[in-house]
Formats: sequence, structure tokens, C-alpha cells
Amino acid sequence: MTPWRSWSLPALRKEFNRVKTTDPRFADWWEENSKEAYSTGLANAAAAFDNYAKSKQGKRKGGRVGVPRRKPKRKARLTCRFTTGTIRVERDGRHVTLPRLGAIRTHEPTIKLLTCIQTGIARILSATVRYERGRWFVSFQVETVREITRVARPDVAVGIDLGVKHLAVLADSFGEIGYVPNPKHLDGSLKLLRFHSRRASRRQGPDRRTGQKPSKRWEKANAERNKIHHRVANLRTDALPRLTTCVRAEYGTVVVEDLNVAGMLRNKRLARRVADAGFGEIRRQLTCKGRRNACRTVVAGRWYPSSKTCSDCGAVKAKLPLHVRVFTCDACGLVMDRDENAARNLVALVAAVTTGTGVAGGQDTPRVSKPRGADRKTRRQRLGRNTGRGGRAGGASLPHPRQKETGDRRQDTEAQLALW
Repeated sequence: MTPWRSWSLPALRKEFNRVKTTDPRFADWWEENSKEAYSTGLANAAAAFDNYAKSKQGKRKGGRVGVPRRKPKRKARLTCRFTTGTIRVERDGRHVTLPRLGAIRTHEPTIKLLTCIQTGIARILSATVRYERGRWFVSFQVETVREITRVARPDVAVGIDLGVKHLAVLADSFGEIGYVPNPKHLDGSLKLLRFHSRRASRRQGPDRRTGQKPSKRWEKANAERNKIHHRVANLRTDALPRLTTCVRAEYGTVVVEDLNVAGMLRNKRLARRVADAGFGEIRRQLTCKGRRNACRTVVAGRWYPSSKTCSDCGAVKAKLPLHVRVFTCDACGLVMDRDENAARNLVALVAAVTTGTGVAGGQDTPRVSKPRGADRKTRRQRLGRNTGRGGRAGGASLPHPRQKETGDRRQDTEAQLALW
């Protein structure tokens, strides 16, 4: 059996340096590459084993992390990180120098980074080269002095409701409403994408089971199809930072929802549009840029019924199907677009955080009792192992007067907020 060894990065490096000259698998060619290529793989392996160990011990947040597996070359992202050697930006602003690769001309000018380095406000720590979207990219990790950028209206809060019809609906604390249209980058390329996908399917593609190699015509058709995917990804990468930068440059407090994007992607009717909108990336950029500007980011709880709650009287509807785009309050008769109503409810949560209540239920607004399922859905119970009925482990069931689903949440936790 393979002897046990520590999976820390120093231990892996020491073992690799010991066997690299004697192991016949790579003793003849390891000198042809930069040492950073092997160091990058060892660092990723050490991080993967560390995440697995912490997840198994309950010390890591998020989903469960399994045992690290080997990544096939055809699926893994081609990347290498350089931490030592000659790493610099040339004075002409069009070339970068990397270890073992020499001077490489860049497609984009590097004048901005070169100016920061020459003035002494930035210092290059490392460089990462990766192959993505049919092109080679190099990104520099830079230590720099960044001044806090003051926003235009630091005392104004805004609630952002993300959706598919409108990418974002913004409602600030002064009652102003703004609509950001959904660009739908993928929808504009679906017709052309279908054409190239059918064209590639008629070619002789690769087959792992039989070892069949792809034909030249398939490789050409596949490259044309990939260009469309790359263009859509580039358009999305350009549009989302523009939106988040504009919001963070104007408002001092931003309220967003804790959306279950992974669960929304399971809906076969909305998965494509939700993935095209990039809800998770919008929230990540808003949080990151808020820390950079020393501004607040308030996250509404996942079970907070922002769309079902009336922004005028606070009454909560029992059901509000997704196809109903206009919110009509049964208590006060308010008629409003459901996205605008949700954005107004989100910006109202800032008052709860300011007063220290921490939950939306602490606001001084009248509430009506919600029937079961008004603000959340509970998970179905699994069948017992010993009996055919649902119940606790081992077939035990709760007493009849207090029988309820064990997966229920407390009713008083309407909107738990996280303030960053």
C-alpha cells in the first residue's frame, strides 16, 4: 500500500523534489518546464486536501467537500501561477516578462499598471497565466495603496430586487424607483448557437468509449460554436461590473436578498434565464465593492417574503404565483408592480438594522397572521427506514397532539439580516 504522508504544501514539495530525478514517469522531461507549473499543482492539491479535512471535521462553511480526485486534462482549467523569477511590466506598456516564457506582447495596454508601479504605489506579488475562452490571460496580484472612494449619496439606502423580466429594480429611501433592463445576452445568440450546434453534431466528434479521434471538420465547427459562448460570456462580464460599480458609487447602503440560486437553477423553465442573469455574481460584486468603499451591505433573510408583503401596510399574502406581475393588497388596496413592491420592502429593512431589532418583524408596522406556507416551503420528510410512514429515524413518530414536520423552521425568524 502507498505509505501515508502529510498533504501540507511543504511536505508535498519535499517529496516531489526527492523523486523528480529518479521517477521514470517524469525524470526525462521535468526540467523543460518551469518549477512554478509543478508548484501550482501541488498548492492546489494541498488546498483541496485541507478543504476536505476541514469539511469533514465541521470547521468549513458551505457544502460538503468530498475526497479530492484527479482532474482530467480535457476538463481542468489550464493555469499556472508564477511567484518567483522575473515578473515585470515592460516600459513600452505593451509587453510583460514572465519566467521561462520571456517577453510576451499583450493584447490590452498595460500603461495603467505600469504607471502605478513607477510611481511606487503598487508592487507585483505574483502573476497567473490561464487559458480561458479561447485566449491566454495573465493576471497580476498587486499590493497597492487604495484610497477609500466616497460615494455620491452616503446617507441614502437602496433596495435591489433581482429578477428575470428586469435585471434589477432599485428603490431608494427617498422613494425613487429605477429599472435596469435585462440585456439577455444568451437569448440574442440562441438562433446562431442552434445552427452551429447542429452543424457540429453532424461531424465526427470524439468518443472516449471507442477512442475515436475528432475530425478536422468537427474541430472547426466546435471552434465556431465556442466563439458564440465566449462572446456571450464576455458581454456578461462587461455588463455586470458596470451595474454594480454604478450602484456602489452612488448609494451608501445597499440591501440585497439572499437568493437560493442553486435551487432556482433546478427549475427547468427558468434555469437558462437565471443563469444568464448572473444573480450570484451581482451580489458578490456588490459586497466586495461595498467593503472597498467602506459602505454597508445588508442581506435580507432567504425566507423573508419581500414580494408577498405589502410595502404600505405590511400585510402578507398567502400565495403570490410567479406569473402574477402586479401586486394587489387585500388589506389596503395597494396596486403596484411586484418587483417595485419587493424593492420598497427591501429598502425598509435598513430601519430595522438601524434601530437594532435585526429582523423585519421588529418594525412598527401592522402584521397579519400568515397561514402555513405563506413565506416558505418546507422539505418533504423522508420515509422511515423501518416503517413506510414518515417519521424520525428508526420509525419513531412524534405524539399526535404535537405532530409536525421536523424540517420546519421557526415562524419568528422572518428576515434574519447579515450586516457586512
